[in-house]
Amino acid sequence: MNVITKTVSLPDGRTISIETGKVAKQTDGSVVLRMGNTVLLATVCAAKDAVPGTDFMPLQVDYKEQYSAAGRFPGGFTKREGKSGDNEILTSRLVDRVLRPLFPSNYHAEVYVQIMLLSADGVDQPDALAGFAASAAMACSDIPFECPISEVRVARINGEYVVNPTFDQLKEADMDIMVGATEENIMMVEGEMDEVPESALLEALKVAHEAIKPMCQLQKELSKELGTDVKREYDDEVNDEELRQQVKDECYKPAYAIAEAGDHDKHQREDAFTEIREGFKERYAAAHPELSPEELEEKNAMVDRYYHDVERDAMRRCILDEGKRLDGRKTTDIRPIWCEVSPLPMPHGSAIFTRGETQALATATLGTKLDEKMVDDVLDKSYMRFLLHYNFPPFSTGEAKAQRGVGRREIGHGHLAWRALKGQIPADYPYTVRVVSDILESNGSSSMATVCAGTLALMDAGVPIKAPVSGIAMGLIKNPGEDKYAILSDILGDEDHLGDMDFKTTGTAKGLTATQMDIKCDGLSYEILEKALNQAKQAREHILGKILETMPAPRPELKPHVPRIEAFEIPKEFIGAVIGPGGKIIQGMQEDTGATITIDEEDGVGKIQVSGPNKESIDAAVAKIRAIVAIPEVGEVYDAKVVSIMPYGCFVEFMPGKEGLLHISEIAWKRLESVEEAGIKEGDTIKVKLLEIDDKTGKFRLSHRVLEEKPEGWEERPARRPRREGGEGGHAPRRPRRD
Repeated sequence: MNVITKTVSLPDGRTISIETGKVAKQTDGSVVLRMGNTVLLATVCAAKDAVPGTDFMPLQVDYKEQYSAAGRFPGGFTKREGKSGDNEILTSRLVDRVLRPLFPSNYHAEVYVQIMLLSADGVDQPDALAGFAASAAMACSDIPFECPISEVRVARINGEYVVNPTFDQLKEADMDIMVGATEENIMMVEGEMDEVPESALLEALKVAHEAIKPMCQLQKELSKELGTDVKREYDDEVNDEELRQQVKDECYKPAYAIAEAGDHDKHQREDAFTEIREGFKERYAAAHPELSPEELEEKNAMVDRYYHDVERDAMRRCILDEGKRLDGRKTTDIRPIWCEVSPLPMPHGSAIFTRGETQALATATLGTKLDEKMVDDVLDKSYMRFLLHYNFPPFSTGEAKAQRGVGRREIGHGHLAWRALKGQIPADYPYTVRVVSDILESNGSSSMATVCAGTLALMDAGVPIKAPVSGIAMGLIKNPGEDKYAILSDILGDEDHLGDMDFKTTGTAKGLTATQMDIKCDGLSYEILEKALNQAKQAREHILGKILETMPAPRPELKPHVPRIEAFEIPKEFIGAVIGPGGKIIQGMQEDTGATITIDEEDGVGKIQVSGPNKESIDAAVAKIRAIVAIPEVGEVYDAKVVSIMPYGCFVEFMPGKEGLLHISEIAWKRLESVEEAGIKEGDTIKVKLLEIDDKTGKFRLSHRVLEEKPEGWEERPARRPRREGGEGGHAPRRPRRD
């Protein structure tokens, strides 16, 4: 067994080790990554040959967390890990986005990367290690791959940048970003911030890249030691260079003319580009009658690939040479924007945000604590009070197909928008908030349209957000070996597909709240990144102005059909009294008032939320709760209920759970022989005044007569003479006997 172990150090001295050759040896490549007590197993397997007709990279990355890693049982009936959760999908996407661009463009064999969390102590965050583990497994294989990558998390804590912070450290951070990079270039960025400046993000990227470089060097050493630095040969594409040149010669000028024309209609542009390609196919078929249908089909597949490159080159050259984009805009222009709030009458908040041919309909719903989402991941068991869901129906791009559930793309885009907005919900806001974004049209950056529409929907619902948020997607055109480049504001779908960068940023007027960046080109300098960030800031400010023109501030009042909530705190010792034995008291209050009551213990106090369909039901429930938790005060007057009758008086409940004796002498000014003489019976209500609380026994001295006018000439009976001090029982000691 040839076991190889290599170790790399983080800037703070902690170490990460990579081990291969011990487990999962039938894979093309496998490693065990360890950091502290966190252990990941990453494996990679690739098919020997590509599936015929495949013209893309069929890569599948799956990150899975075993509940046993944290010594826990899975939830649910089966007590078994099921389909991937959102956290696992998001981590898988992070790894995929860095790996995918580094496979050769003509390599089409199926590749499966699996990363398993085997051990976790809840200190170090495993998602930050998944990219490193996956790339190391690739380095241990002979699968064609350009160069190793790694990923790290960078947090800014009290102005200092920390690489791969612990869970506890991250709680104090105002920036949390994940960065994926090769030794030379940054490939991917995703994260959230608390309204930080662009300069802070740039500094974090530099810190991340310096931490990644030694990880990439380690993988190169590992690959060389294993002999896998020489990759396998493959032949996944059949090419006809003569045909490639012919397509370029005949199609480039017409394609350039369409790019130069600046047609604003996406479908018209697509039809025009398609006409050029199909026209070439017809001419080629007519010129080569000797080809069989099968041979002609093969040639047409080649034409599709070659024409895609022609279309790409034409679009890019038009931008670089003339500064003119596919829809006629300049590089810094933002498409026309129009917004509308309350287009729907019954949602608690709704808005439409349209930018060019991208349109999002967002709705906001306000719920109670019972509507919180429970998160039950391996290392995170918590509740979410702000939810954002993103839907991308096929009709948004004019596709005729059915919608089949929520895919990884929807989860990823929704998560980015959620990160952008979640920091603007006040921490003490009593409602659970859900935003749903349905994309009605799509031509570039629907996730950023979701952020803008979500902001408007929240304000329409009357949510007192800290500040409105806008978002923009930036692009880049930069050809290898060429100094000339162009940064594009508000990119189209084609500019994303054919360009070199998709850089999304969201923020308020004060600073950034979230970002996501994918880079496809080599040699992206920090100078270009800084320019892109500054250009994005100008674009966000422009869009923010349009949002504020539509709705300057959140509605001061909730809409009439929004459930009302009142939140307050009670002393911890009263929680049991409010709930009652078996929940009897709280259930009774809910039945009597029609309100919904929730109570939790947090930070040593009981936090109560009362929600109801109207103010009357809420007020009634609050009054009942406050009566239970109220502290009796000497001098206060109470409406007391007679509980029992005794010869010497009656016991009354003057507050929930608080009983005292109303002595017969305190019922009326006149002398009573019995309680019944005063006309009092069990179940009656009588006003009483709390005269005294005994310091030793805690008993209450109550009076009713003091609330009535004292009869004229009334004289208080003289107080009883105090007993003489004596022995036990209060008797005086006996005289001694006479002898």
